[in-house]
Amino acid sequence: MAATKTQGRGPPKGNIELFSPTYFAACGLGGIISCGPTHTAVTPLDLVKCRRQVDANIYSSNFSAWRSIFAKEGLRGVFFGWAPTAVGYSFQGAGKYGFYEVFKYYYGEKLFPNANKTIVYLGASASAEFLADIALCPFEAVKVRMQTTLPPYANSLREGWGKVTAKEGLGGLYKGLYPLWGRQIPYTMVKFATFETTVNQIYKTLGKPKESYNSLQQTGVSFLGGYIAGIGCAVISHPADVMVSKLNADRQPGESGGKAMSRIYGNIGFRGLWNGLPVRIAMIGTLTAFQWLIYDSFKVSLGLPTTGGH
Repeated sequence: MAATKTQGRGPPKGNIELFSPTYFAACGLGGIISCGPTHTAVTPLDLVKCRRQVDANIYSSNFSAWRSIFAKEGLRGVFFGWAPTAVGYSFQGAGKYGFYEVFKYYYGEKLFPNANKTIVYLGASASAEFLADIALCPFEAVKVRMQTTLPPYANSLREGWGKVTAKEGLGGLYKGLYPLWGRQIPYTMVKFATFETTVNQIYKTLGKPKESYNSLQQTGVSFLGGYIAGIGCAVISHPADVMVSKLNADRQPGESGGKAMSRIYGNIGFRGLWNGLPVRIAMIGTLTAFQWLIYDSFKVSLGLPTTGGH
């Protein structure tokens, strides 16, 4: 009877079979819901961060930046670049979360059942992000050009996409792919491995199995684990994030990626790679916490278990 009561307190069981194609599709949908809206919501932070990465002296502070932008352009200016952000990170979220669940299952249960769990988390998240960034890259390229050039390179996603492809072809949308991988793959490896490890440690510290807690308590653990993971994500991926912004704004026609990065690094130095880090920690910590909260809440709503703590 005690065991029955304990299980009854957990999230309700749904009709979706774990690790079925429907399950993985549901996880991909959860990724869209968790990533698209959250990234769009922090567009004002992202806008200022990108501009300060490209020109450290453009604004004296984040608040002065928002005051200046709002005074000149209103709320639309503060959220400038929201469209490529919303579309790009929705596609990326589908790939990031959906493929992570696929690779975690196949690596951990099918291919390497005796492997260390952390290694499985790292490998699954790296594989998922590799694919997700192929979908994200074109929209990130347009977003960064829109946000980091004054006057703006384009005023809409459609205009920006058309200008890039007309001048540089489809390849122009992917010229930041390698640095994007360099930023996002370590970011996602830390995001998922740290989250899973943190959640496991939280339940271990609490002294009771995950199933003994109700849905609200479990998603609360997801939020806390997500924030802790987000801080690590921001730090480890920040230099590459700066380089992505610089490359999309300042790479010369015909210039190779390696040559462009070498030239940019020569101009900004090691210290310049950390421009805007405090803003990014605040943005990514909050962003990651809410993404995990939304993602696991969505899973619970379908009768699926939350992530981690097994």
